[in-house]
Amino acid sequence: MNTLSKNKVVLGLSGGVDSTTAALLLKEKGLEVIGFYFDVLGTNLKGAEAAAQLAKKLDIDFVKMDVSEEFEQTVINNFCGEYLQGRTPNPCVICNPNIKFKKLLQVAEEKGAYYIATGHYARIFHDEERDLYFIRRGANEKKDQSYMLYRLGQNVLSRLILPLGEFDDKEKTRNIARSHNLPNAETADSQEICFIDEQKENYVSYIENRGLTAEKGNFVDSQGTFLGEHQGLVHYTIGQRKGLGITLGKPAFVTSIDPETNQVTLGDNADLFKREVISSENFFAANSLPDLPEGFGDELRVLAKIRYAATPAPARVSQRPDGKILTVFDEPQRAATPGQSIVFYKEDYVFGGGFIESTSVSE
Repeated sequence: MNTLSKNKVVLGLSGGVDSTTAALLLKEKGLEVIGFYFDVLGTNLKGAEAAAQLAKKLDIDFVKMDVSEEFEQTVINNFCGEYLQGRTPNPCVICNPNIKFKKLLQVAEEKGAYYIATGHYARIFHDEERDLYFIRRGANEKKDQSYMLYRLGQNVLSRLILPLGEFDDKEKTRNIARSHNLPNAETADSQEICFIDEQKENYVSYIENRGLTAEKGNFVDSQGTFLGEHQGLVHYTIGQRKGLGITLGKPAFVTSIDPETNQVTLGDNADLFKREVISSENFFAANSLPDLPEGFGDELRVLAKIRYAATPAPARVSQRPDGKILTVFDEPQRAATPGQSIVFYKEDYVFGGGFIESTSVSE
């Protein structure tokens, strides 16, 4: 086994301004940087070439890898399957631990590098007393990406550097890129779903173009009364108002989706606000909830986010006998959506989270 050098770092180099600026900051610290581009489709020659040219301009080594087969099995299949079941997935949450950071560690081992890095807007918190590492919220609240990283374990966090975490303004990133005459200094932020060309198709047409279809079913109200026909569960998400294809004479919102009956329930905006959220497949940075923090008993006070763009809100969490987590918010939250993640914070660091399963307590 090669000895890993703490003077070397493998950086996820997408070709965007964030990862490029991160490379510059790492070089300024005296680290030997290796740029790593992973092609999730296996056909993105243009993206790989752009990243390679940036690596050349930065004067760093460059590695590219076709990860399309694993990405298809792990991320795309999950993405399509979740939508077909009336859930709303977040592919980044699946990709980060299973593809992106897994591959970063793999390349780091091959290249003899101890550290890995990305251009995410988040920070690392090291609890020295317990020798545990956690993701912290980024200094830039608008760009904070800690939510997306909650499923990373100690093997990743203990070796991860996030150079942009202390930047409280995206312009600081761009200014560094400008000062080095980098061609991507003004490039717009990347699209949300990296494997879908949103200029050509949306997520529904993407799924349908893969030969996957969702059967039509019924719109109903909260009492189960028939309101009309829907076009298939894949077309809808909790909180949706536009594009329903039905007129009720008043604003209508998707309030629940039932894959077993193939029904979509419509209601008022007020019906979307719930205090209780149940999550499953929960993951904790220190492996188990009772370890975090000291004194956890029947319930724990936290801040929790039910989606990437949400503001962390006060809540209490408790672990149920079946291992699922019940979160009860102090104030009702709008449109907690099955398939999305609920992420738990203590002060400004992430200690865990899980996939939202429902917004009501199961007996």
